[in-house]
Amino acid sequence: MPAKYSHAKKRSAARKSNTHTTTQHSHGHAHGHAQRKHAPPNPLLDRSLTQALGALATLERCIARILLLRYEQDIARLFSTRLYCVALLHVPTLLMRCMAVGGPGWAAHNADSDAVKDFFRAAIAMDMRQAGERVATKSVLWSYTVLRHFALANGVAVCRTRGLHSMHLLPHYAALKTHLDALDAAPPPAFAKPAHLGGLADGLDALEDACALGGALDGAWRAKVRAGYERLVQTLWRVAREFDARGYGLVLREKLVRNWCECGCSTDHLGEVCERAVREDEQENGVRSGKQREWDGRGSGVYGWGTEEEEDIWEAELDFVGSEQPEDGGSDALADMSIGERMEWRYLRAEREKEQGNVAFKKGDFERAITHYVAASKIEPEMPHYHLNLAAAHLKLSQWVEAETACDRALSQHRSGKGYFRRARARKMRGQTDGAIKDLRAALLIQPRNAEARTALAALLPDRSRPPEVAVGSSSSSHAHTRAREDDDEALGLPRAKPPKPLPFAKTEQDARRLKIAPLPITLDLPEDMGLGLGEDAGRKGKAGNAKGARAQMQTMSFSYPSWERYVIQRVD
Repeated sequence: MPAKYSHAKKRSAARKSNTHTTTQHSHGHAHGHAQRKHAPPNPLLDRSLTQALGALATLERCIARILLLRYEQDIARLFSTRLYCVALLHVPTLLMRCMAVGGPGWAAHNADSDAVKDFFRAAIAMDMRQAGERVATKSVLWSYTVLRHFALANGVAVCRTRGLHSMHLLPHYAALKTHLDALDAAPPPAFAKPAHLGGLADGLDALEDACALGGALDGAWRAKVRAGYERLVQTLWRVAREFDARGYGLVLREKLVRNWCECGCSTDHLGEVCERAVREDEQENGVRSGKQREWDGRGSGVYGWGTEEEEDIWEAELDFVGSEQPEDGGSDALADMSIGERMEWRYLRAEREKEQGNVAFKKGDFERAITHYVAASKIEPEMPHYHLNLAAAHLKLSQWVEAETACDRALSQHRSGKGYFRRARARKMRGQTDGAIKDLRAALLIQPRNAEARTALAALLPDRSRPPEVAVGSSSSSHAHTRAREDDDEALGLPRAKPPKPLPFAKTEQDARRLKIAPLPITLDLPEDMGLGLGEDAGRKGKAGNAKGARAQMQTMSFSYPSWERYVIQRVD
């Protein structure tokens, strides 16, 4: 939807040229308004009309806000199911691969290591970039079902073909506002294991059976595997909570926050689109029990909703073609792609821009690096590390405000140690010492062993007494070092870390190995010009560029592609 009220400047000219014309709203929906010669204005009528339009605008803002908050909850809810399935299917495989390199007890002793957490972060980030395509349509349908059920319960008629009209809900605005207040008062959406799903016994049993078939394990392997699996799953959920569902699904969010029309046509259009789907679902499956509960319209389109058999929609193939064409009228090749293919092509183009930015960054050409990082973030705005790269380039050019803004964007999606550390640098240079201290403490909560962040935080705090150095060769050096770290944390204003629960088996030489979990790159033959009718290339070349693209030279490119299946585990010590 273009900017609102863009039609306002055209009205005066239209009235002069035609007394019976149709004006066009900024949202693109035509409204027929017959123009006629008006009698002298009636102040009472004008006042009542203004009040009615104001009430409708308030109602529309309420509806849009309800859709947005429920959308955020749906992302968190459905991705939690995804993580539960990852814990059952992919974490056991990860543990077995770690066993092959580090032994049966490695996962139990190293589940909280940076290698494991970074692997989880990369895979989760790749999943979360798909949240909009996978959740938006279902969430909007469920929220419309809620509004529809509310309307029917209050005697509001719903058209069989055009659905619910928002103006009919005006007398019931107070009840809608009460529901909105309840949504606003709820805690921010977070990832947590859905209560209705079962435990992890199935995954653990399958893991133990697979390990038993491998043979050649020590007598305590079963206890080690069980502890390692439980700790890996705990780390998975902790890492997932670093991500914020409110930073994803930006396409629908933009429509609800900025482009939702307050005249009522946006809700009316929602009814036209969703009413048919709701009626077809009710005819096929009946009115489900969940839809009979107040404010609960979810479940349609997800198999086994609310049961132990609920599906992981991230496993569903997005093999259908979207109804919306590229905004810039891109090439036919892109228009013919399925939703899943568009997502993958978008990621490859963004990675190409990022790699070109990295090359420029290493050469010291930070301005050019910024150009590529900005392009990558525009192509794939829901990958936070592009914004982190952009922040690093701005810091090199002493562009503190721009660096802080880039970090804000990244942290709105993923609360990472890099994001907090780089924003702390920008804030420090802007004289915002308190903000820098707060960010450094947040970074150390995520990465307690980040020595650079510790040094930077110590330099910003007032003079303080450091704990005495501990002699490395002393018999109690391990205990003394732990005590010194705790004292140092207290002096830095960090909360005392909760010690991990002791394991019932000793740490072996194999358990002390340092491992690296690296994604396997994908290698593809792609055209040298990867614009494919998008972005700046489309603007310069148009149809001629597309015709030339068919004969474009191909080159072999490799891309990092984190996933739950394709990775390799190697020793680094």
